[in-house]
Amino acid sequence: MQQFSISDQKYMDRALKLAALAVGKTSPNPLVGAVIVKNGEIIGEGYHQKYGAQHAEVNALAKAGFKAEGAELFVNLEPCSHFGKTPPCTQAIIASGLKRVVVALVDPNPQVAGRGIKQLRKAGIKVEIGLLAAKAKKLNEIFLKYITSELPFVYLKKAQTLDGYIATSSSDSKWITNEQARKEGHKLRQKVDAILVGIGTILADDPALTTRLEKTETKDPLRIILDPLLEIPIDAQIIEQKSEAETLIITATEFPPAQAVAKFKKKEKILKKGGVQIISFAVDANNYFDLKKILKYLHQQKIASILVEGGAKLSHSFLAQKLIDKFYYFIAPKIYGGNDGCASFSGSGPKLMADTVNLEIIEQRNLADNILLIAVSKN
Repeated sequence: MQQFSISDQKYMDRALKLAALAVGKTSPNPLVGAVIVKNGEIIGEGYHQKYGAQHAEVNALAKAGFKAEGAELFVNLEPCSHFGKTPPCTQAIIASGLKRVVVALVDPNPQVAGRGIKQLRKAGIKVEIGLLAAKAKKLNEIFLKYITSELPFVYLKKAQTLDGYIATSSSDSKWITNEQARKEGHKLRQKVDAILVGIGTILADDPALTTRLEKTETKDPLRIILDPLLEIPIDAQIIEQKSEAETLIITATEFPPAQAVAKFKKKEKILKKGGVQIISFAVDANNYFDLKKILKYLHQQKIASILVEGGAKLSHSFLAQKLIDKFYYFIAPKIYGGNDGCASFSGSGPKLMADTVNLEIIEQRNLADNILLIAVSKN
């Protein structure tokens, strides 16, 4: 087993912190940071700042210059060995004269997958793998899911009372959680490529689905609305408000009531003229989509991550189809106290408690008087 020094851990931790500076900006590429060290001193560092820009290793080497010869490189993901938007990082590393490269994770991308490490070793560079691997996996959870499957990484966000309600009987939900919790929700929007909601959320809340963070350069993710019958009002906030992000509406392939086809087509034409994308998927007898098919389509469009902010029915569908990778539960110290409100999930549950979805809470935070629980499924 490889032994890493305390200094090695410090430099890799620095590389991970640098990589995290670009959260939400590199998709569908990974988050990568690089630190170059010589004689116990950092002589160059950098990170992959946005999709299509220079890679972390190249940025770090540019800062190190001729001093890189005989130095060590710490990087949280295996250097690329193929031509993409930029040339292979392995070429630059070999040419620089580095003597040692420490890598947190092997890149599972089939175009890399150990080839970068092999090239470096063939050139006589000492390569060590696995330092702070768990942290590196957590940082790039989106990329790792995206590159090794046909589906994007799916986050489900819930803001609820202690007794599990997300809205009152009149659909009022403003505000269950406090300002600090809502800020964390916007940080999630900043992180992902797309937000997905059902038409029920649009009709009940008329949300803008934009990212709002003070003193931070924000980006709005793609807004996706599941709207089988195209019920969205043409003056909905998500249509009217100004944003660089696009809006995608997913409708049913066959619009059932024949007498409503003309009205549907007229609204579709108006929305498309306003820049809204509209695509269609098949629905079942209950007007429910096969969510896995939709996610596969979005993956093909290079959507690496999705935040599901929809209501109880949509949440139930994602849960039932086992499509949620990580749960974010924001819980407020409030009790609705009735049984006529909107619960977190709406649909048929299991007959036995033994068949419920078991979660592993991997993180817990206090947000003033609110609690955030972050969990993954154990099922």
